[in-house]
Amino acid sequence: MIPVVKSLSVEGAVSSSADKFLTRRPSQEEAEAAVRTLILWAGDDPAREGLAETPRRVAKAYKEFYKGYGEDPHHILDRVFEEVEGYGDMVLVRDIPFYSHCEHHMVPFVGKAHIGYYPAKGVVGLSKLARIVDVYARRLQTQETMTAQIADVIEEALEPRGVAVLIEAEHMCMSMRGVQKQGSSTMTTQYRGLFRDDPAEQVRFFTMVKSPGL
Repeated sequence: MIPVVKSLSVEGAVSSSADKFLTRRPSQEEAEAAVRTLILWAGDDPAREGLAETPRRVAKAYKEFYKGYGEDPHHILDRVFEEVEGYGDMVLVRDIPFYSHCEHHMVPFVGKAHIGYYPAKGVVGLSKLARIVDVYARRLQTQETMTAQIADVIEEALEPRGVAVLIEAEHMCMSMRGVQKQGSSTMTTQYRGLFRDDPAEQVRFFTMVKSPGL
């Protein structure tokens, strides 16, 4: 017999960013049962050989897809290097690949993030900026929200003189369903500090992002 999803109780409240929406985190068994229900709803037999282990695999994959809910972006940026020999020009990390999932249809959007900032109190390890992108990408997202969240946490943690974030991505909710326009891309930006106040800095940032690679 195919198990069904049990109703949630108020016991065992979770301590994630989603805890205000959940009374408790569903169990592994409940998650797998939900996947079986969706397979049935799609019109297939979750008990057949090719699908028998799919609920377990999907539940495991979800832990990886959405691991950003359990990560603290401020903790990632808590180490600042002040000994940079007076460097005060722009730091730019571009072409950071990511994948995320649209919160409206739970299908992927895939692209690149570009982050620039003007240091004030010091610089952060370059890999940390890539990790910040992953923290927010590994959640149910909109591209607009993700762009603002990345800018917000860098501004809060580093207190730089300016922050610029540009994200470009292809959304499968446009490519696979609905209007089905493959190859279309979406660009979103957020500018803070110097970048917000000086259009010339926005042009410089965009020019550096789009200049030919090494």
